[in-house]
Amino acid sequence: MRAAVVGGGLAGIAAALELADAGAEVTLHEARPRLGGATFSIERDGLVMDNGQHVFLRCCTAYVGLLERLGVADRVHLQRRLDIPVLAPGGKRGRISRSALPAPFHLAGTLARFRFLSPGERAAVARGALALRRLDLDDPSLDERTFADWLREHGQSESAIERFWDLIVLPTVNLRSRDASLALATKVFQTGLLERADAADVGWAAIPLGELHGEAAERALAAAGVDVRLRAPVASLDELDADAVVLAVPHVEAADLLPDGEPLTGLGLAPIVNLHVVYDRQITDLPLAAGIDTPVQFVFDRTESSGLGSGQYLAVSISAAFEYGRMKVDELRTAFMPRLEELFPAARGARIESFFVTREPQATFRQAPGTARLRRPTAPDGVFVAGAWTDTGWPATMEGAVRSGLAAARAALGVSALEEEVAA
Repeated sequence: MRAAVVGGGLAGIAAALELADAGAEVTLHEARPRLGGATFSIERDGLVMDNGQHVFLRCCTAYVGLLERLGVADRVHLQRRLDIPVLAPGGKRGRISRSALPAPFHLAGTLARFRFLSPGERAAVARGALALRRLDLDDPSLDERTFADWLREHGQSESAIERFWDLIVLPTVNLRSRDASLALATKVFQTGLLERADAADVGWAAIPLGELHGEAAERALAAAGVDVRLRAPVASLDELDADAVVLAVPHVEAADLLPDGEPLTGLGLAPIVNLHVVYDRQITDLPLAAGIDTPVQFVFDRTESSGLGSGQYLAVSISAAFEYGRMKVDELRTAFMPRLEELFPAARGARIESFFVTREPQATFRQAPGTARLRRPTAPDGVFVAGAWTDTGWPATMEGAVRSGLAAARAALGVSALEEEVAA
């Protein structure tokens, strides 16, 4: 079987390895000069920095499996237990963490102590979580309304939506609860927090993503016998000489390559903006933190992985960054540096050695109500579509990307085996 994979992101890498491991003759076409897709690294001022802060959870078993296949599963940090410090201006602190109790009781302690909600709001959140746990993910009506509408119907105050539910929905669905599909938010909470006690333990790369994904994939694909062609854009699927094609590109590109791809443009786009700040000294000992009552959403310490010899490098990730996407670098610096000082008082006496911005205007599709049907594109015979935007049952995440690549490859292999059986 000859197979062509179009796209060298996580979906394409997973698909190519799955096909090659099954004995297929695989060619991978990637338009860029590197592998890794939306996860990559850049070099600036002698430091290696990622384009954005990408994280995974312990429940992301397909992604972890890919890391193992690439031989880099030991090059990530994975929390022993979920623990996210939560900071607010004025020095108020809390945390989202879990105990060793079985789900959903593993979160009872942290919810009882969550200082940013009133006792009544905390009780309402607990009731809402239990109701959320009972929703049926196979119910298509969940994709017809927003998460916030459902939360309000189940007794959640606007403060609780903003201070608790958005804290989790925003980085995982890349939209606030008021805009996010109830179906996708339900998936996040059920799989990530409510079904297994250890599911939401947070992991992130201990080395630059360019090494973790791109370079490791190059080695693994070469060892598997995959013909990797970089700087090789595909203008039409007709130019590919293969028995099966896995199309693993963003939905905006798939819309142009698929004969009936125009509806995919309805998926829209949601941006992420990342601020990279290098201080002349250490301003926090936290490896990561979330912000409340501030535009600072999540902050990660990337000092060690960047190769910085002294000082501290913090990466600030801003999801659903619609209002920040077109702001100039100086405007973002003016808007966010005082906010970081409110959360990390030690920053007030520190000198900023470097500040720059990376923007991902097409970070994900807009994961709003009504998008589920658009995640199931029509493809010609022999073409199997992959990508985090496809119908994986997950939001647009690294886990979804890997799952989609594996599913597309297995579908292609199944069709090939069936054709061979018929021919025999």
